[in-house]
Amino acid sequence: MTFLRPVLCFCLVALFLSCSESTKERASYGEALGTTYSIKYYSEDIIPLDKALDSIFERVNQSMSTYRDSSDISKINQGDSLVKVDSLFQAVFVISKQVWKDSNRYFDPTVGDLVNQYGFGPEAGSKEIDSVAIDSLMQFVGFEKLELKGDRLIKESPQVYLDFNAIAKGYTIDLIGHYMDSKEIEDYLIEVGGELLAKGVNRERGSYWTVGIDDPMQEEGQRELTATIELRNRAMATSGNYRKHRTDPETGALYVHTINPLTGFAQKSDLLSVTVLAENCALADAYATAFMAMGYDLSKLLLSKNDKLDAFLIYSTLEGEMKEFATPGFEELMKDL
Repeated sequence: MTFLRPVLCFCLVALFLSCSESTKERASYGEALGTTYSIKYYSEDIIPLDKALDSIFERVNQSMSTYRDSSDISKINQGDSLVKVDSLFQAVFVISKQVWKDSNRYFDPTVGDLVNQYGFGPEAGSKEIDSVAIDSLMQFVGFEKLELKGDRLIKESPQVYLDFNAIAKGYTIDLIGHYMDSKEIEDYLIEVGGELLAKGVNRERGSYWTVGIDDPMQEEGQRELTATIELRNRAMATSGNYRKHRTDPETGALYVHTINPLTGFAQKSDLLSVTVLAENCALADAYATAFMAMGYDLSKLLLSKNDKLDAFLIYSTLEGEMKEFATPGFEELMKDL
């Protein structure tokens, strides 16, 4: 299963900037959800973290993996109307609906068929991409075509295809955080595929966790930071398909191509990357996806209206110049490189 967002973004890997050891410092590393994870925490006792992680990853896969034919979401997409969805599915549905409304539908988990049509996702293949093909799929796109009644998902049409890949990884990180909290772990940093959730402090430094954000103009395989921040009891998600940007031959402006869920077509976006801070990682994950589709102006407008989010935007002007914008809350967390 892969929870990398197709077309819309590729996660920037945030870097841990402290690697010192102590008797109370513990860590867990591995692979899951089609990516890698790294967890650092402080505890007097060793907790059964690996066993808990296996359980969490399995529950998420069985509930929401479009890459597993036997999962609940796959059965729903195959037309099974009798599936009873679990509490994880229900929670992700509710958060998705919240972000769908707040982003004016730019975040839409029903774009899965469009993602497949463009050659990404579990059902990718060589398919026609023209107005006729896109129009035929758009009649089944729209989160308003879904309704959650208890543990049953009601679809307006059996052909509506649901895909939580743009939020499920962030939600998985939140589940891991809930587990750490249940074990009374006060200081931890959880990273899965470049997305993060931090609580407390890095005890080696005696300060909040410091993480880095990749420079979107670096060559593949290289790692340069464009910013570092203190992550103070918040979650962080970074999105961008900046390594596949295109240059407008007339203006010199840089663009990335993202799927617009309102039209169904891939469109130019002047946002090269966006890093979002939120109270939980599911929200950060979902809003990062939405912003990439919205572009710079609409993203900045939404941020001005939502005081629970902070963000760092890297965008291209019409003249091809790369610029940065940070909300005041994000800016105060930034540190010198």
